[in-house]
Amino acid sequence: MAMPTHIVAAGGIVEDAEGKILLVKTIHGGWVFPGGQVEVGENVVDALKREVLEESGIEITVSHLIGIYSNTGTYLWHDETTEIPTKVMLDFVCHPIGGALATSDETTASQWVPRDQVLELISGPPIRMRYQAYLDFAGRINYAAYVTKPAYKQHMSRHI
Repeated sequence: MAMPTHIVAAGGIVEDAEGKILLVKTIHGGWVFPGGQVEVGENVVDALKREVLEESGIEITVSHLIGIYSNTGTYLWHDETTEIPTKVMLDFVCHPIGGALATSDETTASQWVPRDQVLELISGPPIRMRYQAYLDFAGRINYAAYVTKPAYKQHMSRHI
């Protein structure tokens, strides 16, 4: 039996004391909240802390889970060769505890954005949907399943 291959990733909606949200501008995806893949031997919380620091220069504490998402499609990476498998993503509310805004190999900018202006910058439909789930969070975890290629299509959305 072949074992399934999935990417596990975590996203951090980092909110500062003034209610501003940390966004990073990625090379391929425009403005997003920071996050990324969990590496072998790493737990989800440590992966999120590492990814936010790498992408933005900001150290965080992870507060609580607000969403679980499945990208059930596979597609080719930007190199048109590497196949990207299905993904499971977990989104958490986080708070900054140190560091300074910076960029990385994956990001070209990082900034604090007023909470009500974030959707003006985010253009990707799945990231917009996940941020809206943060805005609408009322204690129940949002779950959605979707594909991003060839076009974004949401197959399921519910609270659990």
